[in-house]
Amino acid sequence: MKRIFTIVAVLLMTANVWAQAPEKMSYQAVVRNSSDALVTTQAVGMQISILQGGATGTPVYVETQTPTTNANGLVSLEIGTGTVVSGDFTTIDWGNDTYFINTETDPTGGTSYSITGTSQLMSVPYALHAKTAENFSSAGAHYLGEEFGGGVIYHLYIGSDSNQHGLIVNKTESTAVWQATGTTTNATRSWDGVYNTNLMTSSAAAAYVNALADGGFTDWYLPSIDELRRLYANRDFANKALNAIGGATLLSNTAYYWSSTEYSAANAFVFGFFDGYAAYGNKSVAFSFRAVRAF
Repeated sequence: MKRIFTIVAVLLMTANVWAQAPEKMSYQAVVRNSSDALVTTQAVGMQISILQGGATGTPVYVETQTPTTNANGLVSLEIGTGTVVSGDFTTIDWGNDTYFINTETDPTGGTSYSITGTSQLMSVPYALHAKTAENFSSAGAHYLGEEFGGGVIYHLYIGSDSNQHGLIVNKTESTAVWQATGTTTNATRSWDGVYNTNLMTSSAAAAYVNALADGGFTDWYLPSIDELRRLYANRDFANKALNAIGGATLLSNTAYYWSSTEYSAANAFVFGFFDGYAAYGNKSVAFSFRAVRAF
């Protein structure tokens, strides 16, 4: 079937580890037409399904929404708050299996969905998973904002091994160009900064993070746009910890930060910490960036 539109989707999944878990996940998508032009200021119909077990797995929850794209072609919605078609979002056992999100989109705002995209939930919100992680022991538990592993923890989840895992942001930042424009790296994964950074062989930003050995760790990398979005969502935890270390290490609320996710030969994705939106910037522009690592 001819695809009239393309969609780039990113997930924001966060929750306070000690607060009651919100029964929803934030979702954002950039909608583009076949000419790679943004679909702006327009209502789009969307059906969102949570699939269990695989990209063609059983839908355990389905809902519909009709968000409106902004001037940048971005739609923002909260999964769990739409019109329910089937299932119960609050009863999903996030620790029981792997889950995928399937989105079907009608760019005219109706229900004639002309494009479909499926992506795996590489991690689930910590608080949502914690409700069903019976084997998790609180002894030695990590927390958001903890100084650990050469930096500060800004994201946590329970892995398939029932142990805590997460993402750590480096204590310092730098500024550099992404890479020379006109060069395609294929570093296009929105969820996998390690994969992307390994492809950025001519990048000043990637060279900087690859050379880090803070805390005795050498597995630092440039975060993907999804991993960077999580850092923005939990910046308050990170900044409280960074402030205790030294004010100069604080994440800037006026900056664009580079991600490792490539958009085109000329551009890569950035995240605005002043407005909370993803965008793309020319690779030859020197933006701020932070190294991260996983544990």
